[in-house]
Amino acid sequence: MVQYFNIGDFECEVWSPCFCISAAEVNWDELGFNLVTTDYMYVMKCAKGDKFSEGSLLPYGNIEISPSSGILNYGQGIFEGLKAHRTEDGRILLFRPDENGLRMKRGADRMCMPSPSVDQFVNAVKQTVLANKRWVPPVGKGSLYLRPLLIGTGPLLGLAPAPEYTFLIYCSPVGSYHKGALNLKVEDKLYRAISGSGGTGGIKSVTNYAPVYTAITDAKANGFSDVLFLDSATGKYIEEASSCNVFVVKGNTVSTPSLDGTILPGITRKSIIELAIDLGYQVMERAVSVEEMLVADEMFCTGTAVVVNSVASISYKETTRDYKTGPETLSAKLRKTLVGIQTGCLEDTKSWTVTIS
Repeated sequence: MVQYFNIGDFECEVWSPCFCISAAEVNWDELGFNLVTTDYMYVMKCAKGDKFSEGSLLPYGNIEISPSSGILNYGQGIFEGLKAHRTEDGRILLFRPDENGLRMKRGADRMCMPSPSVDQFVNAVKQTVLANKRWVPPVGKGSLYLRPLLIGTGPLLGLAPAPEYTFLIYCSPVGSYHKGALNLKVEDKLYRAISGSGGTGGIKSVTNYAPVYTAITDAKANGFSDVLFLDSATGKYIEEASSCNVFVVKGNTVSTPSLDGTILPGITRKSIIELAIDLGYQVMERAVSVEEMLVADEMFCTGTAVVVNSVASISYKETTRDYKTGPETLSAKLRKTLVGIQTGCLEDTKSWTVTIS
């Protein structure tokens, strides 16, 4: 069966096979943050020195790749993460997808790769969501998580940029990344990125993530939710958790580590800063010491996957600090506002959402 999807000026024709798994069989109430394979993925290719042009929707499945590809041999790849939400009136909303497109372009420039334009990125995301719209969870049950990848797939042996690149988007319905408030462990021996602007900590390079496995595996084995990394230059300042930005609250002041090339410029982070200012808080982007963190009133994490998640406690060497949690905290208020905008329950006065159906 052939299906047609129209998005703006784009019309995409795809072959629709028969799928054995039905979205109706998903238990939306038990949805976690695990892969649920959906119907289609979006694929677009580009040779080195050229520009991306047109891609296509293909049935979700394995891809063929050379064992000498740039991504497998040298880690030449970046990725993004964003969500689609269903509203009470049946629409599907994206949240600031242009920001993801811009961040992918910055990452591609750093990794010496061509990248889709922001318009191409956003339209590819729209096509992917529309083709998989039956997998967008009901209101209040979760979201459709989208994972855009940009990887060097062309073969090579020497250390050099790949001769061909693939832009791919797949998706999965997801629920909460964490269940409840977090208890973090400060990692003071391993580091996620080098300090300063010379490294890749500020982009979503695939090479940034596997190095956290050792620290996070050890932390979870000892009952912690996640790890908080320190700066590699002095070990005195907090940076990020394994996959999210962090904020501390003291009185009417909210502080978060500044974007110095090591910290990922999170889109949720950027949005939360603006929402906190709207609530009358003073927001400071600066170096935040471990000592300051340990005397803060409240702490929380932000990210596409975690949304806004309060921190119940943090452990640093022999010290454990407990923080305020619950509905009266700033993090709870910010989460309620952010999710309200993302799901269409609150008016989007900032033009952050994009309707695709």
